[in-house]
Amino acid sequence: VQLQASGGGLVQAGGSLRLSCVTSGFIFDHYVMGWFRQAPGKEREGVSCINASGDTTYYADSVKGRFTISRDNAKNTVYLQMNGLKPEDTAVYYCARGNCGYRSGTYYSVADGDWGQGTLVTVSS
Repeated sequence: VQLQASGGGLVQAGGSLRLSCVTSGFIFDHYVMGWFRQAPGKEREGVSCINASGDTTYYADSVKGRFTISRDNAKNTVYLQMNGLKPEDTAVYYCARGNCGYRSGTYYSVADGDWGQGTLVTVSS
């Protein structure tokens, strides 16, 4: 399993970035895919995920309305469009296979344990 995230960079608050994660080594369109992030000194957290067919998406409250997840099953790639970036979005972003949804209205996500190289997003104030 290989997961290669890219597209991070330095952006001012209010700006946008589009992350990509190219995958290989598994049947991409059989899996839920998610984006996770880890800020300095904090635990990794789930941000968003998308079902295998791409028609259902889920978001953490902290990014809802600002981030959009999508996937291209023909390219084995998952994307994260990030708009309205805030300094608190600064983190290393990773994609992963896993499971996710809402429990009592709260977003949850669990990765299956395979982590590729992440991409650093830095948002300046």
